[in-house]
Amino acid sequence: MSTETTLPTKIKIMVIEDNAPMQLVLSHHLKEKFEVSMFNDGFEAMTYLHEGNLTDIIISDLNTPRMTGYELIDQLRASGFFSSIPIIVLSGEESTETRIKCLEAGADDYLVKPFNPRELLARLNAILRRTGKVSSN
Repeated sequence: MSTETTLPTKIKIMVIEDNAPMQLVLSHHLKEKFEVSMFNDGFEAMTYLHEGNLTDIIISDLNTPRMTGYELIDQLRASGFFSSIPIIVLSGEESTETRIKCLEAGADDYLVKPFNPRELLARLNAILRRTGKVSSN
């Protein structure tokens, strides 16, 4: 009989954000509950995914260098491997047209900066419950 206990693994969150202060804010509010991987742009994030590093959910800014959030959404949704990863857009763009464009492209949610960290956590948990990654407790 084995006496080993397996610790539950944390949900993996990939954050794409090129603003260093915003990276710190997001890391601070997410690191206790989630395993957070931080990237400056969608290109870095896609490279990480293609290297075999899967994630449970993605939070992405829209305006990042090399590969924008829009391009990231398009590539993820076109991929056979990554198309089901939930995406939350977190952006300073607050126009209704931008929100609609992101949601129609395949984002699962959209939150405007500045944001309430509790609201972000609530939205993350709602998506994770819907996808079966966490229980509804």
